[in-house]
Amino acid sequence: MGLTGGIGSGKSAVSARLAARGAVVIDADRIAREVVAPGTPGLADVLAAFGPTVAAPDGSLDRPALGRIVFADPQARARLEAIVHPLVRAETARRIDAIPAGGIAVHDIPLLVEVGAEGGYDLVLVVEAPRELRLTRLEGRGLPRDEALARMASQASDERRRAVADVLIDNGGSLDDLDARVEKVWRDLLARRDAKAASASGG
Repeated sequence: MGLTGGIGSGKSAVSARLAARGAVVIDADRIAREVVAPGTPGLADVLAAFGPTVAAPDGSLDRPALGRIVFADPQARARLEAIVHPLVRAETARRIDAIPAGGIAVHDIPLLVEVGAEGGYDLVLVVEAPRELRLTRLEGRGLPRDEALARMASQASDERRRAVADVLIDNGGSLDDLDARVEKVWRDLLARRDAKAASASGG
């Protein structure tokens, strides 16, 4: 299953709740950080492409500095994606191969719609929340409003995400509301898995 949602929608909260219920979550953002960790070929390639201004004093990637560049310049963003995306795909494939039989994999991919990857999943779950609530959440994390707006503008619209969604989770309410919605999705996933297994065995 592919899981996506705009920045500030609460996708990570949904991902964590699915993981707590037994899903194997493959977090594209986390993998993207790991493939450009200090000492990796990925970090060397990013520094070669963008220069020393995106290196932190400790030698790690200065993400805020890089973010200011790529979210303001589509060509710069494309250069970064050309470096990072192949590395993420390779690591993702390795983790998928390690999932035991019967496991439910959830691919947490913020830019699933933007990169046109929705066709690669049997089910696409989209998390959404009202725009102002998303901005409030992002400002609460320390992201200035203008930067939050720029990042939201660089992503797919709610309409585009809804167009590819098999399941839509509204995360504009309370955490109890969210828990109830995720529980229903999880039960549906288990039912789909069991039906698929029965069909494969001829049962």
